[in-house]
Amino acid sequence: MVTTRNTRADVIEAAGRLFAERGYHGTSMRDLGKELGLLGSSLYSHVDSKQDLLAEVVAEGAALFDASARAALAVEGDAATRLHALIAGHVAVVVDNIDVARTFLNEARVLDPGHRGPIVAARDRYEEAFRTVLREGRSDGSLSADIDPKIASIFILSILNAVERWYRTDGDLDRDQLVAQLSRFAVAALN
Repeated sequence: MVTTRNTRADVIEAAGRLFAERGYHGTSMRDLGKELGLLGSSLYSHVDSKQDLLAEVVAEGAALFDASARAALAVEGDAATRLHALIAGHVAVVVDNIDVARTFLNEARVLDPGHRGPIVAARDRYEEAFRTVLREGRSDGSLSADIDPKIASIFILSILNAVERWYRTDGDLDRDQLVAQLSRFAVAALN
């Protein structure tokens, strides 16, 4: 009989999957143990608490979004080009890491105060990347001079954050088509 030994990474990955499917409050340590073939008490050799698991999954999501924003901000060209890169990066994070992205977007709100601070700071940095590009777009003329970067970033991120709820890789749009349409809508709305 071959037994598989679960690593901490396996536990975190399974937690992300269950949090994405059932939500934080709908997932118990017993559920997680069953998913991994472990007794609930055995999980505590990998983690201290369910809240710590959530914090790790959410922090992974924050890091992925942060990396995509940094890459987009480094793209050459005007602000509209960088906005397209921000949109493409967001879609890539969601599509390639659906469980982590879904948990970040929907379950970070239940983090306890001890875990919430760094995640809120990471989210604020990510949103600021969009506002920065939108301000640059007003200056370089690639976007309307009268847009409000804060409102425009909320508009764009609201649309992007909803992608995890409806987009399917086996649907009518492939990723490139999705990014092209989202970018076209965003730039049209901001001109």
